[in-house]
Amino acid sequence: MASQPHRLSRPRHGRWIAGVCAGLGVRFGLPAWLVRFLFVLSCLLPGPQFIVYIILWIMIPEDAY
Repeated sequence: MASQPHRLSRPRHGRWIAGVCAGLGVRFGLPAWLVRFLFVLSCLLPGPQFIVYIILWIMIPEDAY
């Protein structure tokens, strides 16, 4: 029997700002520090990284527990 994939949500614990990176890490099975590091690295490149972060902050629901 296959395990159910994790639902994308922002955790209440273990987050730094809004929990977007921590939630993405849980969803894709990556440590939160790695997702945060990749986000910071991506900010060195031109692009709408902060806009995407804010949109994800609004769209991803907060963890229920």
